[in-house]
Amino acid sequence: MRRVAILGVLSFAMLIVSLDQYIVVVALPELGRDLGYSAQTLQTVISAYAIASSGLVLFGGRAADLLGGRRMLAAGLALYGVASLAGGLARGIELQLVARAVQGLGGALVLPSTLSLINTLFAEGHERNRALGVWGGAGAAGLVTGVLLGGVLTRAFGWEAVFFVNVPLTALGLLATFSVIEADRAPETKRRFDIPGALTATGAVTLLVFALVRGPEVGWGSLKIVGAMVAGVFLTGAFIVIERRSLDPLVPAALMANASLRTAAGIAFMFMATFGSLLYFLSLYFQDVRGYDALKTGVAFLLPTTVVVAGSTFAGRLVTRFGLRLTLLITLTVGAAGAIMLALAISPGSTYTSLIPGLTAVSAADGIVFTAMFIAAASGVRDDAQGVASGIVSAAAGVGASVGLAILVVVANRHTLNVAVPDLHAAEAAGIRKAVFSIGGGIIAMSLLPVVGLRRRALPD
Repeated sequence: MRRVAILGVLSFAMLIVSLDQYIVVVALPELGRDLGYSAQTLQTVISAYAIASSGLVLFGGRAADLLGGRRMLAAGLALYGVASLAGGLARGIELQLVARAVQGLGGALVLPSTLSLINTLFAEGHERNRALGVWGGAGAAGLVTGVLLGGVLTRAFGWEAVFFVNVPLTALGLLATFSVIEADRAPETKRRFDIPGALTATGAVTLLVFALVRGPEVGWGSLKIVGAMVAGVFLTGAFIVIERRSLDPLVPAALMANASLRTAAGIAFMFMATFGSLLYFLSLYFQDVRGYDALKTGVAFLLPTTVVVAGSTFAGRLVTRFGLRLTLLITLTVGAAGAIMLALAISPGSTYTSLIPGLTAVSAADGIVFTAMFIAAASGVRDDAQGVASGIVSAAAGVGASVGLAILVVVANRHTLNVAVPDLHAAEAAGIRKAVFSIGGGIIAMSLLPVVGLRRRALPD
């Protein structure tokens, strides 16, 4: 019974962090008008969080392994709550962006610590698969809640409410963490933190994600973007050299020799580049093409995100029954078919009903693959490396989201260049349709990863 309570706390922490995916997005227009963001800088409210969380999640995973999962979970929730309060109180752009970056740091500590605790408390196989299914379902539920809650809070209380709501939630999460989860053992003293490896890895991911997020807005030829890309590649090379020479590396060679973890990282990259980007284009379609307001858009997302919750929750049972390889192959096939059906249904005059078959198929695949990739990441990994393993997959997901969106935005926007206003909705719909077709192609390519990287039966029953 105690482990059920612990799983509930960890799932609640995941829900808090996942709320941010959409709760702030819905409030962006009002927030921008109030604080004076321009059309070009408004997206930085999102990118400040994404850059910080992607760059620091590997560091957060290492900290969970060495300092303890409960300590890092509590620290992450505290940072998240304080930063949310600061973000809601901010009356200037600079302060708010700093608060968003600190929120990202909090998320980078919460995510790997929850996974580390689950993967060390629940035995590999059926028990862990079910636990990760509940955890993944909670994350997906956060998306549903975020979309709807963001619209309701913004309309009723203003944009500040989407920040303030995190304060009581994180306070409750902290209270539950200290009440339910047992104290960590004394921090590791024989193992080093690998500061050079942590700094170069964090710097590399941060710079690369920064360039990919800001490139479409600033221009790929900008000195700032080119410099960030070059520095990111240089730090990646430095990280590899440091890890090869380190006595206690951040990412041990034995860990990266784990085929299941490598495959999970590749799937996480492709997952966020495809499934993760789809939500962005659906939001554009509903609001810019179909003319939905924030609340109606939230209602439109209710069906697909509810299906994602069901898929995430059920994924553990599927993996236990059929194994990772077969589960992923079948699920990715369904997801690709769903994306293609969805693309075919997208047009300026499409009804919501016509989107339902594609939305349902791609959303079910979204939920199952999300949970399955974290099951794969934990498979065959020692308890004292579960945090880093989770961080590797989470960092790959963050970079994948940036790469995928950067490419797909270019694909979609090619249809709206030099288009007259009367034809703009048709051009936007055509661009979104082409981006969704590309997402379907990316999911097909992703299906090759479990074929090559996973054994026929990756996990025991």
